[in-house]
Amino acid sequence: MQKPSLPKGTRDFLPDVMQKRKYIINTIETVYQKFGFLPIETPALENLSTLTGKYGDEGDKLLFKVLNSGDYLQKAPEEVMYAKDANALLKFISDKGLRYDLTVPLARFVVQNRNDLQMPFRRYQIQPVWRADKPQKGRYREFWQCDADSIGSDSLVNEVDLLAIYENVFEQLGLQVTVYINNRKILEGFAELIGAHALFKPLTIIIDKFDKIGIEGVTRELMALGLTAQQTNHLKDFLNQFELNAKHLSDLKQMLISSTIGQKGVEELEEILALCEAAGLQKMPVFNGTLARGLDYYTGCIFEVVSNDYAMGSISGGGRYDNLTGVFGMDGLSGVGISFGIDRIYDVMDGLNAFPAQTNNGTKVLCTHFDQKGLIEGVKTAAQLRKAGISTEVYPDYKKIQKQFDYANKRGIPYVIVWGVDEINTQQASLKNMAEGTQQKLTLTEIINLLK
Repeated sequence: MQKPSLPKGTRDFLPDVMQKRKYIINTIETVYQKFGFLPIETPALENLSTLTGKYGDEGDKLLFKVLNSGDYLQKAPEEVMYAKDANALLKFISDKGLRYDLTVPLARFVVQNRNDLQMPFRRYQIQPVWRADKPQKGRYREFWQCDADSIGSDSLVNEVDLLAIYENVFEQLGLQVTVYINNRKILEGFAELIGAHALFKPLTIIIDKFDKIGIEGVTRELMALGLTAQQTNHLKDFLNQFELNAKHLSDLKQMLISSTIGQKGVEELEEILALCEAAGLQKMPVFNGTLARGLDYYTGCIFEVVSNDYAMGSISGGGRYDNLTGVFGMDGLSGVGISFGIDRIYDVMDGLNAFPAQTNNGTKVLCTHFDQKGLIEGVKTAAQLRKAGISTEVYPDYKKIQKQFDYANKRGIPYVIVWGVDEINTQQASLKNMAEGTQQKLTLTEIINLLK
């Protein structure tokens, strides 16, 4: 007999885990709605032509491809199959893939539905994505993203709204975090400054590995890319900067005096700083020169969030993308967005024991009984409690009352109602507080008033 198993990098979620995950998702969704974002959904499957070429070479390698229906080898030339070249064979056997993120599908969605959307368009989307990555702590092949994006506006007010969302969400979740900010234009300006503009894209991919391989590893890879020691040292001086204030931005602007695009990036950070102060943000974002967000589509400000109290990679990220819809035939439409990593946020909150106690249980009352008459009273009671908005179960089987109590304790159900002969005759049920061990006889109306 085959032992059941799951693909690596995927998980089952038991009810207690799901309740905690729903708590995170509901918190984020409520904040999104408060800022005027509207919900959408897109299919799990996208055409490979939609997905490929949008995430860089590294991202394309992590796309899950889906075999064509039916005899998928029928159209594949024999010489291609015998050559054992997977990339050459792919175009004959697969034209679909699982979505890698929610941003590229959003760009496709906006272009296809542009006549039905009011610009600027503010959307949020909470769905799973898939990446053929190597599973490890905090990194899964199937995971959920909670995205919010503003499309069709160049205004940096949108960036500040997203920073305010960060502050709202993590305050409500009770997590202490640091929000890092950088600007791809500044990175491009430094690439110009050191004479490495032609290597900008691979350079950002290397810089984005800073948290994993450190400055020594970054230095080695930059040298392997072809940078000289002088170029690398100049870049390292920039990467070590972690401030966002007027003096630092003035110094940064002076460093990039010869780069027009670099100057533009600093000016955007200056405006964001002023708008953050106007918005009354309690915790300002921190400038991080090592933040690169290695995806090709980012063009402006970029963000990343890390927990201050638990060792984990970034738990949220995002940024500005000016050209993404252009590949689908709709030029000149800018956007900016963020994505919360539900799985990583869960791991952080679970590791810090930060979930409120009420997220651990959905049922508030269990109706118990000794016989058929007690079961009928329990069913009547449950119907009335549910009408009153109180989550209630009826124990379905005829078992000893202690076993029914044990079930309530193992489930974490805080209250038990007992219907015995005396309770039925007086129409006063026994309500037991399982945590305190106390018990009192009350009418159904009294029970509802007490529990509400």
